[in-house]
Amino acid sequence: MKVKAVFLDRDGTINVDMGYVYKPEDFKFTGRAPEAIRRLNDAGYIVIVVSNQSGVGRGLYLERDVIHLHKHIDTELEKYGAKIDAFYFCPHAPEYNCDCRKPKPGLVFLAAKKFGISLGESWFIGDKPSDAECAINAGARPALINSKYGGANCPAFDSLYDCVSFILRKEEEK
Repeated sequence: MKVKAVFLDRDGTINVDMGYVYKPEDFKFTGRAPEAIRRLNDAGYIVIVVSNQSGVGRGLYLERDVIHLHKHIDTELEKYGAKIDAFYFCPHAPEYNCDCRKPKPGLVFLAAKKFGISLGESWFIGDKPSDAECAINAGARPALINSKYGGANCPAFDSLYDCVSFILRKEEEK
């Protein structure tokens, strides 16, 4: 049996995007993000973060710094009774042209295979058109929050919490 997931971009979606966030002291959740993630957990969704971390490929920080930050996020989410089931990130600079950098769906496909996810029943929430494109490329449903970039043809919301409320209402309507 396939499960449903919500894929989340990291910077700008679950945390404030201050540019190359890799230190725990620079991490700050966006408003009500932990509550939104807990609501997804409670509704039975697998929650997976998919993030481009080109700072690694540019030599600004190391993969272990990203992994350390993800452990910090896990610890912070535990305080809210929330969890992220897995973190996937692309460490390459854009010019590398890899299959794991959004908007390419390589990491989404990897997660779907590992967790038995039905992509057609899943969502990808981000703050940039590349996140929406990744969702479409993977066969998932796209949604944007706080997007100052525009250009994506998908539902847009003021916050992750508002987006999750929309997804859960849609689920109830089925």
